[in-house]
Amino acid sequence: MKLGVIGVGHLAGAVLKGLVNGGVAAGDVCLSPRGRGPEMAERYGFGLAEDNGALVEACEVVLLAVRPGDAAEVVTGLPWREGQVVMSACAGVTIDRLAGAAAPAEVVRIMPITASELGASPTIVYPMRPEVAPFLEAIGTAIPLDSEDQFETATVSAAVYGWAQAMIRTGTEWGVANGLDPAAARQLMARTFVASGRIQGEQDAPMDDILASLCTPGGITEAGLRHIEAEGVPEAWAGACDLVLRKLRGQA
Repeated sequence: MKLGVIGVGHLAGAVLKGLVNGGVAAGDVCLSPRGRGPEMAERYGFGLAEDNGALVEACEVVLLAVRPGDAAEVVTGLPWREGQVVMSACAGVTIDRLAGAAAPAEVVRIMPITASELGASPTIVYPMRPEVAPFLEAIGTAIPLDSEDQFETATVSAAVYGWAQAMIRTGTEWGVANGLDPAAARQLMARTFVASGRIQGEQDAPMDDILASLCTPGGITEAGLRHIEAEGVPEAWAGACDLVLRKLRGQA
């Protein structure tokens, strides 16, 4: 099955690297000639289409990774056909906004993150279709959702991904300021976040129980958490999630 990519920018570039690392043959991928398409095609051996129309004619699945405001216009007038799947990674762009312009192709929404290049993207998808599964598995873990409302809520995680990196940076800078080697501080903080995610993601115990097991009464974890709660950090975090969700829904 051949994958076409329209919108070869930063996110698509990360996805393409992940596909190669995940075993997808470069010859099974065709890129739009705009953006980073020519550069990525030359570097990895992907096909390069003459234009978007030729790309759609050649591919069974098409990843759409353009700016959300341009998405409907970009797919309009292309030679879509029965059995094709448009895999849209355009945040906040509903299936309804694309379905008419891309008919009779089916529209699937996905939201990968740039960790795709490491094969580490938890990629939400709605609705899941067998045609897209091999590509999502190559870049990480597919997380199918049951409705578009759920998908919109889950898309907030793409912003959380950036916030977590900001927290890693803050912790690294604090460590360096207090005497740690910069490289060691960065690795320590980054891998601590990875470890936290794995414990919560790979164990069946309730999340509160896992956290409570770390909070020895009078210990350092408990003391730090009390300070964070007193400063209103959990409420600010939830508020930031609310803000992003409103933006995704066009309410802010």
